[in-house]
Amino acid sequence: MIHGNGKAPLRARRLSALAAATGMAFLSSTLMGGGVAAAQTVIKWLHLETVPASVKMWEDIAKKYEAEHPDVDIQLQFLENEAFKAKLPTLLQSDDAPDFFYTWGGGVLKQQSETGALMDLTDAMSADEGTWVKSYNPAAVRGFTFGERIYAVPYKMGTVSFFYNKALFDKAGVKAEDIKTWDDFLNAIKTLKEAGITPIAGGGGDKWPLHFYWSYLVMRNGGQEVFEAAKNKEGEGFLDPAVIKAGEQLAELGKLEPFQGGYLGANWQQTLGVFGDGKAAMILSFENTEANQRTHAADGMGLAPENIGRFAFPVVNGGRGAATDTLGGLNGWAVTKKAPPQAVDFLRYLTNQENERIQAAAGMIVPAAKGAEDGIKDPLMRASADQLAASTWHQNYFDQDLGPAVGRVVNDVTIEILTGQMSPEEGSQMIQDALELE
Repeated sequence: MIHGNGKAPLRARRLSALAAATGMAFLSSTLMGGGVAAAQTVIKWLHLETVPASVKMWEDIAKKYEAEHPDVDIQLQFLENEAFKAKLPTLLQSDDAPDFFYTWGGGVLKQQSETGALMDLTDAMSADEGTWVKSYNPAAVRGFTFGERIYAVPYKMGTVSFFYNKALFDKAGVKAEDIKTWDDFLNAIKTLKEAGITPIAGGGGDKWPLHFYWSYLVMRNGGQEVFEAAKNKEGEGFLDPAVIKAGEQLAELGKLEPFQGGYLGANWQQTLGVFGDGKAAMILSFENTEANQRTHAADGMGLAPENIGRFAFPVVNGGRGAATDTLGGLNGWAVTKKAPPQAVDFLRYLTNQENERIQAAAGMIVPAAKGAEDGIKDPLMRASADQLAASTWHQNYFDQDLGPAVGRVVNDVTIEILTGQMSPEEGSQMIQDALELE
């Protein structure tokens, strides 16, 4: 997701370019004259945020820190989501490695920790009787812990759910409160189509936005026990009947052709724009959807907040998963091995209760810092926070939790099953084969 900007007398920020090998656009600080001394320590902060207001808030926090630490220069650097995932492994081994970067945790972070590219933050966060580490939601800390060692600073928590256009639902006579089961959901899609309304904004170009459907269906059919067994190469793995059934339901969804025309080529930003422009009734998306759809709508305004509703992913009749099981992120900031101590100190500042409360109040995040959730004002964000608070099992995104190699296969298989190019059994076998190679 992405960002940057500021004024004298501190520093003005401008877009420039990193090495051509990385193709990265980044925000750097420049001196404004008047005898200002050059900063002694540069902290490079790599992110993928795309909402300008969020970037501006980060910049403001960074400027406050710089004002208190005049020997530090914080530079915000940006990579678009897919470029971030593709280039980060190489970047981490290069001279252009950031000092800290956005992470989803899970198997991807674990693999990065095993390469020696990351700083072990356990001692720093556990010092002073654990004052720092205890300031976060324990579930967030666990998501970044491998072998009892912590490899990222918690930033936010999130959950994926459906957001819908109330006006389009009213036009078709669909009531969100009636969508409790997967069959209810499929019937709503049929009703919307009969009313001449595109049911769902889908992002097939990036693939991962559609893997949420398969992931949730696996969770609803098999519950935590089946997924944990599959991930740990136990039992029938991803060939479990509950996983096969999830693939069958995904294929059934695809046959209804619920997405907008050209969805297989649409990236996530374009998909948000489709929803924000009122060209689809629903989108399966993140907790900050209201702000993001506005940013990517053609008019820059998108749907009015009062025209957006929200409901949880439906349950499956006979499934072992609960309606209160959630899929979503545990996002944080991973620090690279050679980062200066100031980078760690700034992260403690960035994610403290006060700064996380400010970001929560702006509708940016469901904070990981304890007590900061009272800053949430946006009703849709509050609904996500409440859902997380009541979650009986919060599962990290499958493509992140299963590691980069298996995650890519999951995303590919989702598209193949949705489009009828692969059977559910073949898809499960491909994922199982990829896992066995790990």
